[in-house]
Amino acid sequence: MVAAQQTIEATCAALCNRAKIAAHHLALADTGSKNHWLELYAKALEIQAPAILRANQTDMDRASQLSSAMRDRLRLDDSRLASMAHALREVANLPDPVGEIRAVEVRPSGIRVEKVGVPLGVIFFIYESRPNVTSDAAGLCVKAGNAIILRGGSEALESNRALANAGRDALVQAGLPLESLQMIATADRDLVGQLLARADAIDLVIPRGGEDLIRRVEAQARMPVLKHYHGNCHVYVEATADPVMARRVVIDSKCQRPGTCNSAEKLLVDTSWAHRHLKELGAALKARGVQLRACPRALPLLESAIPATSDDWDREYLDLIMGVKLVDGPEDAIAHIAAHGSGHSEAIITANNIIANRFARTIDAAAVLVNTSTRLHDGGEMGLGAEIGISTGKFHARGPCGLRELTSYKYIVRGNGHTRG
Repeated sequence: MVAAQQTIEATCAALCNRAKIAAHHLALADTGSKNHWLELYAKALEIQAPAILRANQTDMDRASQLSSAMRDRLRLDDSRLASMAHALREVANLPDPVGEIRAVEVRPSGIRVEKVGVPLGVIFFIYESRPNVTSDAAGLCVKAGNAIILRGGSEALESNRALANAGRDALVQAGLPLESLQMIATADRDLVGQLLARADAIDLVIPRGGEDLIRRVEAQARMPVLKHYHGNCHVYVEATADPVMARRVVIDSKCQRPGTCNSAEKLLVDTSWAHRHLKELGAALKARGVQLRACPRALPLLESAIPATSDDWDREYLDLIMGVKLVDGPEDAIAHIAAHGSGHSEAIITANNIIANRFARTIDAAAVLVNTSTRLHDGGEMGLGAEIGISTGKFHARGPCGLRELTSYKYIVRGNGHTRG
């Protein structure tokens, strides 16, 4: 037992030491070298696609007990690998936030005050299920000048290992520190606990997965945590909503990829609109395989719906399940979201600009969407490039976390012998 603990401590120390050294060198790397690495990484995903997909199939074969939505998150195919490579190239095309002068002011004394972007340092990224996150996280962190330690879920071990190795090979070719990208290849939770205590070596931890994982990381971490707990996202169909638009947006929000954090979990419908159009909307959702869990007033208007329980209004399903509740106007909808929302993505479908603007101002969420799908709360869709996650916190970063959110800043003050005395 003692020997095993000593091994874990030694492994943790080695990981941290290598990451700190790599981060120091990476912070000084020029933009061209980092972009060259991103291009090499993208090419490696394309060239090594057969081997990566074989590794993924090994994981899929072991994951038969997972839900269909979770298996979808785990699965890779040629199309998803192509999207991952494309995302890396998009990051290469984005401005480098390191060294960026974000603000400048020449003071009356003559000194020049510059606010300059700098890397965070070492980032510990803990995630579940989705192996495509491996290349997204690595690409963003390294472009932002940070070393990254990856710890994926055991269900995606082989996929993540293959993807990380492709990135490490590219680091060597690009002349960047190999240890800029490290992956923990064990499911041992004790090692994770050791790393979460290393505030001296790790500057930020980012958990991406279920609420239990995120709460566990937040409880143990001794360094800042960038997090989102869950995505209990709502679409509110207001009384003036166009029924064709409402059907299109609601179906996309729920069905386009139900296992993601920005998929809609709840449908709030104005009572007057529901009596005119909810039956047709419910039938369209049912045709897509969505199970509806309805409040007592909505049940008679929905074929094959089942009664919702009080617990349903707070649940993140990550599946083809949706809660449906009738509300008596915008204030009722806003109050329900305030009580049950998770601060992630909240949408309204309406033809009334006054109500839309009030909803947008009042709702407390990382993104409020007006007449658009909740699935558009995404770094790529919003022009921010690949993202490492969507933060529902309010400190440091909120919403899609891309390059700039993975940096900090420092002040550089330039003068010519200036003194204060």
